[in-house]
Formats: sequence, C-alpha cells, structure tokens
Amino acid sequence: MIAYSFPFTWQGQQCIGLQTDRPAPDLDQRLAQMPELYWHAEEQFWHMPYQTHIWQRVRAVLQHLAIVHQNRSSGPLPPRIVLCLIENNPNYITLHLPQQLVGQYLHTIHNIHGRRWNSTHKTWEIPYTHTTLRFLQRYLPTDILYWTFQPRNDIPQNLPMPLMPQAAKPKIRKNPRYECALTAFEQELLLRRYRWRTIKAYKNALRQFLLYYDHLKPSQLTVEQIKHYIAHCIQKHRISAAYQIQLISALKIFYSTAARQPLKAEALQLPKTPKRLPQVLQPDEVAALFEAVQNLKHRCILMLIYAAGLRVSEAVNLRLADLQPQQHRLFVRDAKGAKDRCTLLSPNLWNILQEYLQIYQPIEYLFESPNGGPYSVRSIQHIFSNAKIAASINPTATVHTLRHSFATHLLEQGADLRYIQELLGHASPETTQIYTHITHSGWKKIRSPFDNLPTKK
Repeated sequence: MIAYSFPFTWQGQQCIGLQTDRPAPDLDQRLAQMPELYWHAEEQFWHMPYQTHIWQRVRAVLQHLAIVHQNRSSGPLPPRIVLCLIENNPNYITLHLPQQLVGQYLHTIHNIHGRRWNSTHKTWEIPYTHTTLRFLQRYLPTDILYWTFQPRNDIPQNLPMPLMPQAAKPKIRKNPRYECALTAFEQELLLRRYRWRTIKAYKNALRQFLLYYDHLKPSQLTVEQIKHYIAHCIQKHRISAAYQIQLISALKIFYSTAARQPLKAEALQLPKTPKRLPQVLQPDEVAALFEAVQNLKHRCILMLIYAAGLRVSEAVNLRLADLQPQQHRLFVRDAKGAKDRCTLLSPNLWNILQEYLQIYQPIEYLFESPNGGPYSVRSIQHIFSNAKIAASINPTATVHTLRHSFATHLLEQGADLRYIQELLGHASPETTQIYTHITHSGWKKIRSPFDNLPTKK
C-alpha cells in the first residue's frame, strides 16, 4: 500500500493531506483515534496541522507503508509505482504497485527475475541489482516510477543463489564389501571416455548389484545368479526396460573388462524394447506454451529449445560464442556422442534474444544461473512443467517433446530427412525416420480403400 502526502490549506491554516492508494479500514480506524487528524469527507482524505511532532506520530502508524510526497492539483492524485529500501536487507528493495496500475503492469512485474511477494505488507520485493534496474528503466515508464532513494553504483549485477538446506536422509550403507571392483569398473569407463552421466548411472546400477550379493565375491558369481538378480529387479522393483538395458550394459562391461570373465558378459542378452512413437505438440500448442511463460528469460530458453531442436543438456551448455546470427546458425558443442554440430538460429528468435541479452547481460553462458555458471537442467524442467499446466496442453509432454516437435514440424514443412538428421545430430538415419510415422502431411493424400467400395443407393 502507498500513502501520498501533500500540502493542503484548510480554513487558512497550512496542513498536510494524507491519502492511500486503496481502501484501508484498519488504518483509517487507527488514524481516527488521533485527535489531530481530520477526515475530508468531500475529497476522501485525511489532513493534519503542519507540525513536526504530529507528523512523526502519524509516520509511526504508517511505518510499513511507502510514503510519496508530492504536490496535489485538483482532482485525484496520479498513481505511481514506489520503490523503497528495506531496513536490514541491502539485497532487496520493495516495489509498491498501486491498485490502479495492477492490470497494466502486473505482467511486467512478473518478469522481474528473483521477485517475491510479501503477503504481510502486500508489496513486491525485488533484487537490488543492476539487472533489475535495467529492467525497470526499459519496461516501466519513468514518469510513474517514484524512487524514495538514490540507487548506488556499487550494487552487484546479480544476487548469489542462496544455499538450500538439505533434508536429513536416512543412513543407508552405500559402499559394497568389494568396493575395489567398483573402483576398477569406474576406471575402465573413464579410459573409454564415457560421459560422467553415463558413468554415474552405470556405477549406481553395479553398486546395487554388488550390494545384493555383498557376501560373495563378484568373480565367483555364476551366470544363473546374475540372471536371478535381473529377474528379481523386474519382479520386485518393477524396473523399466530402459533401466534393464542400462543394468545389463553395466554388467557386460564389468565382466568383460574389470572382472576379465567375457563368457559371463556374452551370456547376458539385452531385452526387446517397446517401439513407442514420441510425443509431439501441435503448432498452436507450442504457441500457447510460450504465451503462458511470463518471464522473458524462461520464455527464451523454451523458445530456443524448440526453434533449434536442442536437447535440454545442450541448451544449458550454450555459450555466447556459439551464437552465429549472421549465418542464422547455432553451434552446439560436445553434444551427445561427443559430437559438434550446427543447427538453426531463427531470425525472429534472434530479435527476442537480443532483448534478453540487453537486460540480463550474461557473461559466458547464454543462460546463466543467478550465481553464475550454466542454468540447471532441473530448473528448465520445472519451467516447462509450470508452463504446460498454465497452457493446458498435453499433460504427458516433457521438455524433450519440444525437440520432437521441431523435427516433426520440419518434416511436415517439406524439409529433407537428411537435413533433419544433421540438425538433430542423429548418428543413424533410422533414428530420424521415426518422425515419418507421426507426421500428418502425407495423410491427407491417402484414402482408405473402404472409400472406393461401390455402394448401393
């Protein structure tokens, strides 16, 4: 809430007028108990004698309100957005949005990175950073901003990300008895130059296997015992076919290299995997998804994933040097399979990205976290989930669905399958051909033979 104070003359005496931007019955009740204050019934505001001790008493009642001092012309006071410092909190400032301006500027306030709502005082708290000030100067008219202080020059570009308290986890023994086997397995994966995510997944799978047979040496286990463990995971833990493949792949590498028992590895067969078609969003669903994201940075992330057909891991690792707007090209470094590739950089999206770059001014990565470094994958997944709910689109869609939609929409536009393969970074054309099963461009030309049957009149 905002309180406007202004000079006022009443019965020939110099007074101070006081008016709030919205009805406040509780505040009016407290002010009515002060004998020095009078209510102007015709123009709906309080006024008091122009005396210091009276104003100090009133100021104590208004301690949680932003007070704007201005001259009052005839008619109602113009609404203004007021910015104030927060006592004992140098990292944030308060933004008081008058009720008259909520419909016009609330959407803009939602785009301020790091904003938070103070439900006690009914005000917004925004980071006191250069990024925030640039945003305010660009997207809010200067004539409606009222600064109760002079911004400093030594404020940071962004606030460091606070450390979240970790919940206490139950103590579970994670180290198997034969830890040396796990160490040898990790060394073999490192020598093969596996990605750290793959190493982590394979190690976890092998660790659970070693813990299950903790009383036995891994080299002494028979093929039947290994298969028994896999069957146990399927029956009791209901593991998916994908995890079963991951588990068997880890066991095959372990027994063929670290344990030096290749016959056991050859006896393990990979299961048949279900051939499922990928989820795809329609163009109107993609547009609705983007419209549901109010934050400029978050919207740019999702737009770029769709417009360039990126994996979410590729999006967070993009650097400023990877942007090649003159060639309408985006360079993707060290993608899946340790491969580099080039993909599309939409001119329309580049115009939006320029606006994002001007406000947030990232240093190294295109999308940086508040404390520097690349944005987290989990944050992007959270952004997509919220946007998906707000847009009321396919509830089973994921961030990766945007990549599938990119390929399918290109195919429906008539793009060659070979080019789509290169843009996606697929090693095999068979992987890209799956999109031919879900495109609708050719369906309109195909008629069911039932429609050609002769019918009796």
